[in-house]
Amino acid sequence: MVMDHFKIDQKLLESIIANLKEKGCSLSSEEVATVVELIREEVLYRYVDRLISQVETILEINPSLTEKEILQAVARSVVEYLGAEAASIRIFDPYKEEMVSFGAYPWVEEDQERTIPFEDSIAGEVVRTHRSYFVPNILKEDKYKNKERVEKKGIHSMLAIPISLPRFSLKDVDTEGCLQVYYKEKEKVFTPLEAKIAETFSRRVSYVIARKRIMGLQKLNVTKDKIVEQIFLKLGRREGIKIKDVFNLVIPELADIMRIQRCSLFSVMDDRQHVVLESGFPELHHGIGKVFDMRVPYINAIVNQTGPFGEFENEKIYPTYILINNIQASYLLPPDLKRFLEGQQINSVLYIPLRVNEVVQYFLVFDAQAHHRGFTDESIEVLVFFGKELMKGLRLEKMDDILHDFKNPAIAAAGFAKRVQKILQDGEYPSKKEKVDQALEIVLKETSRIQELALTLHGEVREEVVDLTEKLKKRFLINEEAMKELKRENIDLVERDLESPLWIRCFPLHIERVLDNLLNNASNAIPPEGGEISIRSYQKDSWAVAEIANTGKIREEDRDRLLLGDGKGRGLHITTRLVKGMGGKMEVESKEYLTTFRVMFPLVTEENA
Repeated sequence: MVMDHFKIDQKLLESIIANLKEKGCSLSSEEVATVVELIREEVLYRYVDRLISQVETILEINPSLTEKEILQAVARSVVEYLGAEAASIRIFDPYKEEMVSFGAYPWVEEDQERTIPFEDSIAGEVVRTHRSYFVPNILKEDKYKNKERVEKKGIHSMLAIPISLPRFSLKDVDTEGCLQVYYKEKEKVFTPLEAKIAETFSRRVSYVIARKRIMGLQKLNVTKDKIVEQIFLKLGRREGIKIKDVFNLVIPELADIMRIQRCSLFSVMDDRQHVVLESGFPELHHGIGKVFDMRVPYINAIVNQTGPFGEFENEKIYPTYILINNIQASYLLPPDLKRFLEGQQINSVLYIPLRVNEVVQYFLVFDAQAHHRGFTDESIEVLVFFGKELMKGLRLEKMDDILHDFKNPAIAAAGFAKRVQKILQDGEYPSKKEKVDQALEIVLKETSRIQELALTLHGEVREEVVDLTEKLKKRFLINEEAMKELKRENIDLVERDLESPLWIRCFPLHIERVLDNLLNNASNAIPPEGGEISIRSYQKDSWAVAEIANTGKIREEDRDRLLLGDGKGRGLHITTRLVKGMGGKMEVESKEYLTTFRVMFPLVTEENA
């Protein structure tokens, strides 16, 4: 018995009989009904079964494929089912208002123009109206411009179907596109059924893409959790957080997104005319503290978001990232950087802006030897999340460093204050007025220094030209007072040759922190039975050199580790970062039970001092 769905009403039956008569075939109503029944049982069943099977094939497309590969699989299904010659996909680029080639079957991408205009094109019309477009004869179609290309392939007609890929973020919109199906027939008559089947296939792609993005979101959340877990693991250790350790822990978690050879974190300086390299992976290969001019094209593009945005021949530029995939031809990179990247065999560079209150204050740079062509929104979201965690970590690291460096000025201020208090209590002020004045001056300077340390969290420091020798002598005096407060009485302090002036350009607070940490480490390295700490300064070629030596010997295998700032405490870690930031370098020498730390900074000529 025929189901109600398939009952033929009288009007349809009469229409079929009339059509048959026009073709010279005369059948009765009963005979037509019998033929329809046979078609339903013998033909329609097979047709519907094949259609369902093809739809299921699309739904079962592996969601781990790229979106481009998924769309190409859909194009293949359409071609095979409809008996077409080929199919191609174009996606709308809203930044450049163009329709971009996004794959084809069985053609290769070279068979198509990379982009075509949105306006006055078939693909653009399909995206604009969200309706299919029939082209019985391409050679007569005004909106199809490059007729010679398809004519060479023997293509004469086309069916264009809308595609919509869902976005899960509220701030985004659906990605719109067009699936174009090509036939060899001239003046092809497209049946409504043919169009509906093609539309059914194209709509099913939304399900596959949605499944892919759900899996991507799950993976994204797992990666985020791993990043946070690694950072909290580091925070839980007593020595506090060090950004280089965070890099080392987290970079492996990003391997599925990008196999990274180098990664750098930059911050924008208050003048918004320069940026500074804050940290990097691996740290040994980076000039930490180096300042760069904002006018460098790639820095200007990522910080000021100057545009134009879209996909270009050598780079992709969007508000969320910049990917340079043809390094030697990109206009964004200066020649010296191109040479460096070529030497490192880097083939892709990715820049990620990091915003604070909607303004780019930091950015990440990823260098990879692999050839990357693009990144999903989910991948970019993970990298932005990583960057923002680094921003927090950087602030925590600076806070930890400052808390560590509070110790010396605090001990010195307390010690000299007690000395003044004792002189006043003993009634010796008139006779020891000079010592009181000296002590009070040191108390004032050290408490001011504590205040300056706190202000460095907000970047409120200024470069000056200072005498390295004068700074060394003053910090040596402060360190002496600190040792007295700590009852370290079996240490001899010796001033050796001190050449003055040795002018250097630096942040005064930073050079004081470097010298304090080296002197403090020297004091702690003195063996229990006692020993000596000595200081020396001199000029060597174009460098101003300060030496701090102490009794005690370090193992040769520990020397390189100490130069990288990998000592047990934070002191050497802070020192190596600050020395790099001032364009200096550090050496360690150990012989005959004497260890010498040597810091060197570029000399400033007297005319420029």
